[in-house]
Amino acid sequence: MLTTNSMKSHPLDNGMKVFCLQPDEVQLTYQEVQNYLKYGIELKAGDTVFDIGANIGLFTVWLSHKFQGEINIYSFEPIPEIYQVLNANVQSLNNFNNSQNYQTYQTYQKQNAKVFNCGLAEKSGDFTFTYYPKMSVGSTAYPMNQAEINEWQNLSVENIQNFPPPICYLQYLPSFLLKMIIQYKLNTGFQGKQVTCQLKTVSQIIEESQIEKIDLLKVDVEKSELDVLLGIENKDWGKIKQVFVEVHDINDRVVQISDLLKNQGFANIKVEQEAILNGSDIFSLYAWR
Repeated sequence: MLTTNSMKSHPLDNGMKVFCLQPDEVQLTYQEVQNYLKYGIELKAGDTVFDIGANIGLFTVWLSHKFQGEINIYSFEPIPEIYQVLNANVQSLNNFNNSQNYQTYQTYQKQNAKVFNCGLAEKSGDFTFTYYPKMSVGSTAYPMNQAEINEWQNLSVENIQNFPPPICYLQYLPSFLLKMIIQYKLNTGFQGKQVTCQLKTVSQIIEESQIEKIDLLKVDVEKSELDVLLGIENKDWGKIKQVFVEVHDINDRVVQISDLLKNQGFANIKVEQEAILNGSDIFSLYAWR
């Protein structure tokens, strides 16, 4: 079991340090989570957010800092070791001083912030996940095969200039050296191990926690996004005001999810692809009523 003494830490641009598994993942992921609030997706103090696929909790941390702790967040992470880091980061919010006004945050737990060591899916039960210790953000119920890893190597080389610093500086290396570094990083990063994780459904959590509304349902779960949405019963869709989903466009999944959301009353849908993902099958989908 991990302890805070054995965890690595990494500073954020707001002065706060977060616990992590791999420091080189932090800046890229922290930049990515700030893109969840775009277009018609808006939050205000007192709102409720489901952070599904929370990983180490960077979206939770960013929202808490943005709203001075006055926001309700339910964070879900199925992989036990990643969950331990998520839980440590949520607990550390208790002791973080706002760098702008130097007022200590109120106890985060009193803001109804909760962390769950489970994944969300179409049905509850146990499921075998693949955990990538050296690339935790890729951990998934649907593991990468070698062809997908090779594709990511090519895409990373092509899009290297679109990554945040310091990764983007690799573009100035000779091409053969750049390819070797990326190949090594991905081949070692996607060496996984099997872990058994608990799954629940969104509707099950809504019932157990007596949730009346979800102002933002954020879903970033490495190919399991449709499973998550299919676990929402018709009676609960009206409680959900806004949705962000990272979609892996497998079997026209962008269209499937767009149609599902339209049928549930989301009149506004925007789909785009981040620059670092150009040429991949991964898209960002924003939906609001």
